[in-house]
Parts: sequence; C-alpha cells; structure tokens
Amino acid sequence: MILGIPKEIMQGEARVAATPETVKKFIKDGVQVLVEAGAGIGSHYYDEQYAEAGAELISDPKQLFERADLILKVKEPLFNEKENKHEVDMMHKGQYLITFIHPASPVNHVMVSKLAAAGVTSLTLDGIPRISRAQNMDALTSMSTCAGYKGMIMAADDLSYFMPQMFTAVGMLKPASVLVIGVGVAGLQALATAKRLGAVTYAMDIRPAANEQAKSLGSKVIELGIPAEVAMGEGGYAKKLSDEWLAKEREELRKVLKDMDIVFLSALVPGKVAPILITEEMVKEMKNGSVIVDVSIDQGGNCAITPAGKKEVRHNVTINGIKNIPGLIPTSSTWMFAQNVYNLAHYLINEGAIVLDLNDEITRSILVTHDQEIVHEGTREAMGI
Repeated sequence: MILGIPKEIMQGEARVAATPETVKKFIKDGVQVLVEAGAGIGSHYYDEQYAEAGAELISDPKQLFERADLILKVKEPLFNEKENKHEVDMMHKGQYLITFIHPASPVNHVMVSKLAAAGVTSLTLDGIPRISRAQNMDALTSMSTCAGYKGMIMAADDLSYFMPQMFTAVGMLKPASVLVIGVGVAGLQALATAKRLGAVTYAMDIRPAANEQAKSLGSKVIELGIPAEVAMGEGGYAKKLSDEWLAKEREELRKVLKDMDIVFLSALVPGKVAPILITEEMVKEMKNGSVIVDVSIDQGGNCAITPAGKKEVRHNVTINGIKNIPGLIPTSSTWMFAQNVYNLAHYLINEGAIVLDLNDEITRSILVTHDQEIVHEGTREAMGI
C-alpha cells in the first residue's frame, strides 16, 4: 500500500497529517509513504526528518495524488491555486481519503459530490464516535484540547491587565475573573489553562455532568436551573434548547457577565447552529477592556456580534472569532493529529489493504463516500438525498 501526505493548501494552515514518528510506524507496518516536499515546515517537521524516517519526498502534488492508494490530510480537499486544479480532480477511482471533511456543511456539498463521482472512498474524522475503543483515533477531541488551551492564551494576551493576583509595592491587584460557557473538551482545557495562569474561574453548562467536571477543576459553577432531561442529548451532548429555556439561560448569564474579564465561548449542539448566548446588548454591559474568545464560530458563534475569522473591538470589548485555533500551535496539534490518524489507518489496514467493515460502528460513523455514492446519513439528509 502507498500512503500520500500532501502539503496543506488552506491559507494559514501550518499542520500536516503525519510526523516523522508516524511515518516510521507506517513503514514498520509495511506501508510505503510519500510526503510532499515542504509539507511539514509550518509545524517544524522538516524534509530531511521525513527522509530519515523512510519517506519518499515528492515535489509535485499531482504525482503524489496519482501514486497514493490512501491520502491523509488535515483539511478537506480544496482548489489548489498553484496547480490550477481542485485536489479532488487529482484523485482517482478506488483511492481512499482520511481527513476532516465536515460533509454535512452546505459549503462542502459540491466537494463531497465530486468525491463520490470520482469513485473516492472518503472517511471523515469529525465522525469518530465517542466510544472507548476509538479514543486514540479521535482527532476532534485532540483539536478541541488545542483550541481550549490556545484560545485561553489568546484571551490572556488580549487582556489589558494581569491574570493572577499581584502583590506589589504600590498595592494589590485582583486576579482576573474568567467564565467558560460550554464545558466540553475545549471548555475544560480552557478552565484548566486559566487556573494555571492564576485567574478565578467560573463555568456555565446546561449539562449536570459537565458542571461536575468543572467543579473538579476548582471552578465555581453558575447554576441555570435547566432540567437534565431538557439539557442532555444522546451520548452526553447538549440538546438544542427551546426559545424559552434559551431566554432563561441568557437572563442568568447577564447577571454575571458584567463582572467577567474573560469569557470563553464553546457551547455547541451537534449538527446544529451554535446557540446565541450573548447578544450585542449584553456585550455593551461588559467591562471596558474585557475579552471574548468565541471558539464556536465555525458553527455560527455563541455571541451575536463575533466577527468570523478575525478579531475586533466592539463596545470596548475585544471579541475574537479567529478560526482554526489548533493550527496556531502547529507542532503540538500536528503531533496529536498524526497519532490519531495513524491509529485510525492502522485499525482499517489489514494485510496491506484497507478493509471496510460496514457493520463496524467506527467505520459506519466516518464513511462519507463509497462505491461512487454519498453514504453518510447526516450528509444525505442535509443534501436532501
């Protein structure tokens, strides 16, 4: 089997789908590895390291796509301006692709249709089920960990005063107050990071289990009084709230928002647009110089005025809607991502070939296109198939 690792072409994307360490693992498994020259530079993994690990370096991405049986990528296939060709158009029938596809998202429907028409079997990392045997393949969780850590560092950087309590010759400065809304993987990491930086931390989540985890990190939980059966969905994820319950959540949030220095937003509902928890009027009531980091922006954002893909000061509050936060710590995020995709590929490869068991929960959850058809349930529903 020949494995191809192309250089990511999304603007600003510094990550890569394999490290020299995982290349060695693949080669030990009997897989031949092709790496596009320069693919790892942004994350400080260099061509000579890949060559030393046993990879063959390829300068022409068209050649890499043509020769590989399996392509590993970080981002979904995109139009390669340098080659004046879409990455899908470089792929061929019978080829396999593992990456983050986000196939149900409307912006990706044309690309998913192209994958099916090309006869590419594609598997999406955002479909990995949250089950114990899939934990070491769960790139979504890994990248959420990165987003929680880096997002809080970005918030601290934008704050115009100290995070920890400071005792000085001219007096004492109070520690910053940090509120994390949505205590999933990213939210928990954000709380832990804020705690390490010396802040006083608060947490808000509609799920009782998430609040218990926040308490275990020493955070004060802001109770919302929303019944568990209203809040909890399948697999422990949050459910979409009715307008009445959402209004109640905003009402409770409004009481504490004016006292916060940093608000970290990561409240998501699987497959839905992110709920708007902070309105523009609520932002106006926040402290001058306070900071919002909205990592839910890929699904619309939790703040009504978060600028998608950039950072702005609105009503004397810095609001950060920068996307692809894991890509801002590319060495660590690449290392985690590469381990995840190696574990998934190793799971699927049997005697030098990918073997898909369509009755297997992991395979079934991540399969997007196969035998020139779109087979992913959520995508078919979103596309009206």
